[in-house]
Amino acid sequence: MDRELDAKILGMLNEANFLTIGTAVGNNPSAANVYFANEGFDIYFFTFNPTRKAEQIRVNPEVQCVVRPDGSEGIKELQITGFAEKIKDPDEVEKAYTMVCEVTEAFKPYMEDEFLKKNDVVGYYKIKPTVIKYVDFFSEQQFEWREFPENQSGLLTNIIKGGLRKAGLYLRAVRAPFFTATIAPVALGGAVAYFNLKAFDWSLFWWSLLGAVLAHAGTNLANDYSDHKTRNDESNKLFSPFNGGSRTIQAGLFSSTKVFILSVVMFLGAIGIGLKLNTHLHGAPFAISPLLWFGLAGVFLGITYTGAPLRLSYNGFGDFAVMLGFGPVMALGTHYVQYQALQPQMEWYFLPVLAASVPVAILVGLILFINGFQDFNADREVGKRTWIVRTADTGTIADYTKPFAIYKGALYFTFLYVFTLGISGAVYSDFSTPWILIALLPFLLARKAMSMGGEWLERWAEENADRQKLPYELLMVNVSTIGTHFTVGILLTVGYWLGTVY
Repeated sequence: MDRELDAKILGMLNEANFLTIGTAVGNNPSAANVYFANEGFDIYFFTFNPTRKAEQIRVNPEVQCVVRPDGSEGIKELQITGFAEKIKDPDEVEKAYTMVCEVTEAFKPYMEDEFLKKNDVVGYYKIKPTVIKYVDFFSEQQFEWREFPENQSGLLTNIIKGGLRKAGLYLRAVRAPFFTATIAPVALGGAVAYFNLKAFDWSLFWWSLLGAVLAHAGTNLANDYSDHKTRNDESNKLFSPFNGGSRTIQAGLFSSTKVFILSVVMFLGAIGIGLKLNTHLHGAPFAISPLLWFGLAGVFLGITYTGAPLRLSYNGFGDFAVMLGFGPVMALGTHYVQYQALQPQMEWYFLPVLAASVPVAILVGLILFINGFQDFNADREVGKRTWIVRTADTGTIADYTKPFAIYKGALYFTFLYVFTLGISGAVYSDFSTPWILIALLPFLLARKAMSMGGEWLERWAEENADRQKLPYELLMVNVSTIGTHFTVGILLTVGYWLGTVY
């Protein structure tokens, strides 16, 4: 170990308080200046977790840094290669806070903001160097290297962690947690088919589900690409896990071109599965059939939801397109595949599944509707005339009274509809079953969402309301709406299954 070199490196680290950090994911490089503090060779800095550099560090922790003290003449600097990580240990977070505040108090109001801490907006990061290059063009030896093998990870560890991060990135890009919007109508369509036919083909069901999921993924990616092109997602300063897109483009994780290509790949996969099923059922991939029309409708709605030239969501038709695609289209398509495979000689009896798909269609529309509260400012700025913008735009400050009344009314109607559909099953046993009344149980969750939303609306109307932070306090209503949709869909599925076996 070269103690003289260590002393020179530490001297420069102790002298400086500012560094330039470079991060990259794929072909998307980024650079930023940050204040830092050091403990020996380890470097600590503060940043906001939604920033581009923090997002990229989560996916690719390898960073490049340059440290040059103020007032240095000529080229005298440290070039640092290392791994950055978000600090999670509470004691080390407190230590990092203290160290950074000793360097600068510029960010102290944010660092101490309880709202920002609660919502994981503020973060502290540590860089552990693997190589530090000491550069001094005034000295005889202009370049000197100090390596830190103890900070290097093993090959197998790098492969496994890199693979997991990459998988997580793609799941984020397609917004996999929202695939519940696909699982519910497909499962329901299959359950109603079993209720009608007293038979089931699991292989065809899984193919149907995979095709629907790929179509959903393609829709999400196409949405991100189109909203990027219109600057809608860039304008959105109130994004959350439930609104504002996946943010993979804005965070520098994917280029817009890559998102577009992935969207095409997903849609092609969905189309391929649809043609495979159509061949299985009718002998030719492009045989004219209800399944072919359902597939065309699904892809059309997915592309034109935000894509030019129609941009349905920009003209007030987006909610209806989602309700149609993630309700009747998916449920009817799944039901038809089972019906045609198991009873091809029978005329397709589609009214039961069409009726059953109405609640999940309304509830998936309400997911978008309530998410639009947080999107209001960004949507209005780019001329996206959603129904939230149309009903809440009364001037500078949004008035959410009408939109929330629509939200509540739609929830009450949905559960009244489920009740009516269940009761009708006692009279028309081939149309429905009283067992689906178990899908009324999530009304308790819906009531909780309405109660929380009502309290939120009162706070929003207060004259001194903090309208920059209040939208985030609506997140539990977003969560409850998603939960209501999925539980209603699954319980309807279970209800039709119970109506078959009992």
